[in-house]
Formats: sequence, C-alpha cells, structure tokens
Amino acid sequence: MRNESKIIEFIPRLRRYAYALYRGNETAADDLVQDCIERALRNMASWQQGTDLRAWLFTIMHNLYVNQIKRMSNGPNFVDLNDDLFAGLQGRADNHMLLRDLEGALNTLPPDQKEILLLVTLEGMSYREVADIMDIPEGTVMSRLSRARQQIRKIISGEVVPHIRRVK
Repeated sequence: MRNESKIIEFIPRLRRYAYALYRGNETAADDLVQDCIERALRNMASWQQGTDLRAWLFTIMHNLYVNQIKRMSNGPNFVDLNDDLFAGLQGRADNHMLLRDLEGALNTLPPDQKEILLLVTLEGMSYREVADIMDIPEGTVMSRLSRARQQIRKIISGEVVPHIRRVK
C-alpha cells in the first residue's frame, strides 16, 4: 500500500480529534484536517518508513492547531462537543446532563491539558505517543493529564465552581 493511501485510513480519527478541539465547529475542524493532510502529503518524504504514521499525522495536526491558537488575538475558539461522539448515551436525561457537565468541565481546562486529555481518552494514545506529538517530556504529559482529570472530577462533583474569565 502506498504511503498516501495509508493516510486516508487516519482521516476519521483526525476529524474526530479536530472536532473535539473545535467543539463541533465543522468548518474549522475540516480546515484543520485538510491543512494537516495537505502538509503530510507535501512532506511525505520526511516521514520515516517504519515509524508510527498516526503519531506523525497527529504531530502535524497538533502543530497546526497550536499555530492557529497563537495567531488568534482573543484566544482559542472552542465549540461544544456534539452528541454524535456519545451516541450510545443519548436518550437518557441524566446522561445528557452528565455530558453537559463534562463538556462544561472540559471547556474550563487550559488548552494544553485539554489536548492531552483528548489524545489519551478519545484517541487512546499512550503517554509516550502524546509526549512525542506535543514535543514535551512524558512526565509532563502524565502530570497535565492528572491535573486535568482532577479538575474535571472536582467540577462534576460540585467541589469547585469553574472560574469564568470576563473579557471586556
């Protein structure tokens, strides 16, 4: 199978991650995926045969996303996670409320913690893979993930009321 054909297999995973980053904003997520694939195809010669193509693609996407955030003058523009990600839980009011609370808690996390939490939980990546993608030590991944999970637990249990920053 040609390398370009292998990239196609990862499009659904890239889209799912991009949708989570942009909280369901399909246009922004699709643009990010398209930019990622375009850059990957353009730089296919720099991918080393035998290495993890998935990690390479997610690294490209992470770098593009970080660059977009840096360019935004008013910070990241996250949008809500859509219920399609949790289709098996739809229909029950208590699950819907739990998802709403989880979504709200996710949105209070700093972007670096949110990215790590999504890569580990949504994409099932190992700490090493996330560390390589984000170009940070594995211990940093573990500590940010731990802090993110702890913050989510506190918010959902009602121990902590999320601080909402006022923008003037």
